[in-house]
Amino acid sequence: MDEAARRAEGPPPARRALEVLAEGRVEVRGRMPWSSNATFLVDVCHDGLTLPAIYKPHRGERPLWDFPDGLHLREVAAYRLSEALGWGVVPETVARTEGPLGAGSLQRFVPADFAQHYFTLLERPELHGALRTICTFDLVANNADRKGGHCLLDEDGRVWGIDNGLCFHVDSGLRTVIWDFAGEAVPDPLLADLDRLVTGVGAGGFVAGLDGLLAPEEVAAMLRRAGAVLHHRRFPDPGPSGRAYPWPLV
Repeated sequence: MDEAARRAEGPPPARRALEVLAEGRVEVRGRMPWSSNATFLVDVCHDGLTLPAIYKPHRGERPLWDFPDGLHLREVAAYRLSEALGWGVVPETVARTEGPLGAGSLQRFVPADFAQHYFTLLERPELHGALRTICTFDLVANNADRKGGHCLLDEDGRVWGIDNGLCFHVDSGLRTVIWDFAGEAVPDPLLADLDRLVTGVGAGGFVAGLDGLLAPEEVAAMLRRAGAVLHHRRFPDPGPSGRAYPWPLV
């Protein structure tokens, strides 16, 4: 099968994608525009499959005063949180110790209509369930930078949340464009998933899987936020200060 045919098949199942991302050879195609940190579109080649991916090398991260070093590890933690909840809102993401520019994260590239973003997706009521899921995810992850362009609609009509590096801070700092559901009840299925995360049999394994990605106090804060969502059961409002919004919005 030639390369064009492999690409035409579409994304592989999640387990296969993770294998390719973790073990494949990384070839840089180009730098992604408008990224504050070094971000590259790459091909990851493994066992006859070529998978487009986003590579965020550690050495390309711009130091931040309010977040510790290693944002690429938070990208991986966000994927694991999404999977632990069963929500599938973050594309497959792994940490690599080696790459064209050294250690970094690799995330499956989502083919999408990049003219679409949160504000255009909001105009489609059939997508509101997916947007509420991302909104709830951000409450738990404490996302400090959910811009409109971080919500992607893929070729199959599925909504994804990308660029999750600014998450999991111990201090409350939610900054997001997704405030349109403020005051609404969080859907019961999402609450049930959060309850399983906090109290379920698999919770210990999930927490262990974050070892080396987040500090213990960050994991504890994340679980407390999940508990707060379960307690309040409603989407919060942004408050009057304007600090709850990222800039730029898209």
